Formats: sequence, C-alpha cells, structure tokens
Amino acid sequence: MTIASNTSSAGLSKSTAEIKLSNRSIYGKKVADLRKTGIMPVHLYGGDGGSLSLQGDSADLNNLLPRVGLNIPVSVIVEDNNSNEICFVREIQRHPLTENILHVDFMRVDVKSKITASVPIKILGDSPAVRLLGGTIIQNIQLITVEALPLNVPELISIDISSLTDFETAIHISDISVDDDVIITNPSDALVVRVAPPRVELDVSDEAPEDDMDETETEVAAGTDTDQQEERED
Repeated sequence: MTIASNTSSAGLSKSTAEIKLSNRSIYGKKVADLRKTGIMPVHLYGGDGGSLSLQGDSADLNNLLPRVGLNIPVSVIVEDNNSNEICFVREIQRHPLTENILHVDFMRVDVKSKITASVPIKILGDSPAVRLLGGTIIQNIQLITVEALPLNVPELISIDISSLTDFETAIHISDISVDDDVIITNPSDALVVRVAPPRVELDVSDEAPEDDMDETETEVAAGTDTDQQEERED
C-alpha cells in the first residue's frame, strides 16, 4: 500500500518568505525597553557569516513565524549590511505567562547542502472505518523527519486516510511516497496513523445484583445460626 503525499516545497521561485532586519546595539536588560517600542531582538548564526545581533519589527516577525514554522526557509535581509541570507527559524523564546515572543534565532543554511528538517503531517480524506464503523483516528506521529536541500524541504506531508477501511489497516512510514529529492529518515515500520475501534460500554442492567444476593445470603445464614442457638438454649 502506497499513500500518495503532496509534498509542497518552499523554494525561492515560490515566493520564499522574507523578513527585513537591522543591526542591534542594545543588549542585556535594556532589551526589555527595546521590546516596548515594538522591536524584537534577533540572533543570526551559522555558516561562514559569523554571529550577528539583529532586531526587527515585532509585528512583522509575529506575522512571519506562524507561517514558516521550523521547516520553511526564510530570506533574511540585513539592511545595514546589504546582505540576503537563506535561513531557518531554529528557536523562539516566549514569555512563560503571556506566551508573547521575546526573541528569535535564525540559522543560515547552504542552499547546496542537504539538511535534516521536521515536516508536519496533514491528514486528508475520509476513513470508512471512522464513517461506517464509528472508529477514532489515532495519529502516532505528528512530524516526519526528512533530509533534503533547504529549498526542497516540504512545507507539509499530506496523508490520505481513505485506505483505512477497518481496524486492522494502518499507515506506516513505508507507505508514504515523497518527491525523489526528499528522503524520509524515520524508521520504515513506524506507525503513523490507525483507527481505533469504539469503546464498548457495559450495560449495568445486565450485571447480576451480587450485592443484594450477598445481603440475602448473609441474612439467611444469620437466621439459621440464631435458630440453632435457641434450640441449644432450650
């Protein structure tokens, strides 16, 4: 069984996401004041370009990050240096209470060298085991690890679950088909999606009233002992 999966790649020719940043001269505790003005601190590292302390518009970054996740390349333009780097988001620091983004790390990549990335799974289709048999979809793996050139990394991997016709069928890594320039590195026998049967609830009315029977037997037994004792006393 082979599950055809759409692996939409994010390349420069497909409107690669872009963000404009500038050099940052504020560090340490003073960064909090920077955030109050709508500016977010950014760290850029990796490759041969060295480490850079940058900053960008908080609104622009908050709009960009949910769209690109950790597996879609971003064209980072450093205005002061007149440079354009292909990067991936590698870390996002958030406030522990508000979940607001405090800091972002971008990592440079060589577009000619393969990288390893985690790609989210998107479930498509309709499972007969769910529709007709009342089962529940169980997704064991949320992200698939792939190896590919940076601009060939899929945005997502779509899995059609219409082949799940009963509770015995399942989709494993070996069932997933991707583009020739993408290699899935998860174990081939890893379970991705299955359908669990509905839970069967026990009808209480069908159970024997064990408690009542025990009480009756106890009363009878007690009565018998009393009668025997009275006969001995007489």
